[in-house]
Amino acid sequence: MDYIEFKNKHLKLPVITSRDAVRLEKGGQAMRNQLNRWRQRGLILEIKRGVYVLNKDDRKVEPSRIFLANSIYGPSYVSLEYALSFYGLIPERTADVTSVTTKKTARFKNSFGAFVYQHIKPGAFRGFKSAKDEAGLPVFIAEQEKAAVDFIYLNLSKFTKPEKERFAQSFRFQNTEKLSAKKVMFYAGLFKNKKLLIAAKEFCAFIKENKR
Repeated sequence: MDYIEFKNKHLKLPVITSRDAVRLEKGGQAMRNQLNRWRQRGLILEIKRGVYVLNKDDRKVEPSRIFLANSIYGPSYVSLEYALSFYGLIPERTADVTSVTTKKTARFKNSFGAFVYQHIKPGAFRGFKSAKDEAGLPVFIAEQEKAAVDFIYLNLSKFTKPEKERFAQSFRFQNTEKLSAKKVMFYAGLFKNKKLLIAAKEFCAFIKENKR
């Protein structure tokens, strides 16, 4: 198969896996060799080993970084700093796309940027929703309360004592009046961690103050 034929077969796909590509050819290794040559020529871009997108000029679907984050490593959903920024809960725009996963912590870097995955226990792998990105592709992203709880849990070492002022001063939380304290405490309870529950209560007190 030449590149033109390959491109035409995958124009409308946001990502291409080597597993799916080899099904198009009887000689699986030959297709893998072709994928490697096309990657070296810049005709396809590798977002992780065995997962590709067509180059910018040839692709008809432009996957979002959230979609790519879901595709690169799973099960996972976008959360932490990236989701907090997405919801306007922190002022900074984050360069890395941050996610949580039940698998081990990992990091990937490609032409679309850096994708960071933090491990959480399976029992806490809840509180995310299915949405659509700009291209209409399905994506998984934390609800805003779960993004905050995931962030607090993975930064517990910084909470040596209850200090609700820390949320504004150190972590620069903002617009928290739109958060549900009830949801925050529910999601915090999923982790079964006493220190997290204490920090979550302080965060809820911080939310309450900002609603006045």
